[in-house]
Amino acid sequence: MCRLSALTSNDYFSVMDNIMALETMKEGHDGSGLGVVLKDIGGEFKDLKEYPILSGICTEKGRKKIDDYMDQAGFKVKFMWEPQITESASSNVKRRGQYLTTAYQYPEAFLDKPEHEKQALLTKTRLTLREIGEQDNCLYVFSFWPDIITLKEVGDPLEVGVFFGFDKKPLKAKIILAQGRQNTNYAIDLYACHPFFLQGYSTMTNGENTAYLPNKEFLQSRDLQGYGNYHSDSEIFCHTLHFSHKILGYPLPYYKDIITPLKNNEIKDRPDLEALHLLKKSLRPLCIDGPNCTIGFLPDGTVFMAQDSKKLRPGIVGGVPGRYALMSEECGLEQAIPQRKQENDIIPMRYDFVIISPDAQEATVWNQLQG
Repeated sequence: MCRLSALTSNDYFSVMDNIMALETMKEGHDGSGLGVVLKDIGGEFKDLKEYPILSGICTEKGRKKIDDYMDQAGFKVKFMWEPQITESASSNVKRRGQYLTTAYQYPEAFLDKPEHEKQALLTKTRLTLREIGEQDNCLYVFSFWPDIITLKEVGDPLEVGVFFGFDKKPLKAKIILAQGRQNTNYAIDLYACHPFFLQGYSTMTNGENTAYLPNKEFLQSRDLQGYGNYHSDSEIFCHTLHFSHKILGYPLPYYKDIITPLKNNEIKDRPDLEALHLLKKSLRPLCIDGPNCTIGFLPDGTVFMAQDSKKLRPGIVGGVPGRYALMSEECGLEQAIPQRKQENDIIPMRYDFVIISPDAQEATVWNQLQG
């Protein structure tokens, strides 16, 4: 199994906080990989919120391809950040090239364009660069979005953190998702490493989705930008979130109703039962089959945890106003926020959907039976 470590705060904190929580949960992951997504970034990126950041890995050949493409497209480098790489003979983490964390200025032609056109440009650019890189594995691109950084590498999470120099040169943010271990259903591939990101939405999952094929076929049939090139069945969770919340415009709790629909005899007590019946019929192909526990965030900074209907993967939420943690295990929560009141911890069950408000001010439990 994987282990999940998510933190949300109204103050900037180091990604090492997530990694140390993963270290306490080490018996639950095999140390074969680490992926992190940072949102609302501090430090040197604090005053660069409006500039899209390209995150990925490339060889020297890949770097030239990026520079050529971005120059031709009209993107100009605003700021470049590089991790302080620390290689060690005792570590199994090996450098594979340059680790990209580059903020760009939009092309002049897009400076006054509406937001949706800018977003489409960023998604198209990411997908094109990814396709270019896949021709000879010279380039991986994980995200290209304002105020978002994504880093992924194969190896034990703590060793990867030290490799990136996070213990010496911290990378800080107000929301960080981190997952220990690579995807279990495929050969080790960085594109299969959680968390996943699309247009402001990110998720990571512990478990599997045996309804992957109908989920994938439905999403790809929508002919929307970014739904495709799947290397993991869990990437579906991110795209379903994006589809339900951004494309369809449904309130966040309906995401839970879509992926784990209630039985007909359970819907009768919901005040929105008519809408729920329509939702269940029209979006039935997006119903998942676990077991899995999913953690994610929205563009506005809302963070959540959802369990599938089998509730066979661990998950716990706790904290204090201004700092909350969503973890696979209590020991990870204890590592991240030892000063909290343990009696207030939340262990969501099959009908529960835990929502942390932006700026980490409050944790609420939305119960699917009650609506």
